[in-house]
Amino acid sequence: MQTLEVSQELRIDTIELRKATMVLRAINHPLRQQMLKIIHQAGAMTVTELYVKLRLEQSVASQHLAILRSASLVITERKAKNIFYSVNTGRLHAVHSIVSDLIGGSLPTTQSA
Repeated sequence: MQTLEVSQELRIDTIELRKATMVLRAINHPLRQQMLKIIHQAGAMTVTELYVKLRLEQSVASQHLAILRSASLVITERKAKNIFYSVNTGRLHAVHSIVSDLIGGSLPTTQSA
């Protein structure tokens, strides 16, 4: 019986894993999930529209949007003095696809709020 020789070392890229963890943590928060749903339903929103709708402090809404933005889950577009946020659906679909592959099956469909 022959043994197979392993020619490569096991590679674990901790920097990339940390980045992926950041993206998953950004999605895995109830308020940020709610924000994504509301922004998606509206098409695009300013931080002011969002914090008024959610009855949040402006700073809280801004902090959560910053997390979503750093994970590339929202896209920003400046129009005059306002910054409009919209959901990066392509990124969100890609994340869901990767997660589905990781768990070995399809993810349950989400219900809209």
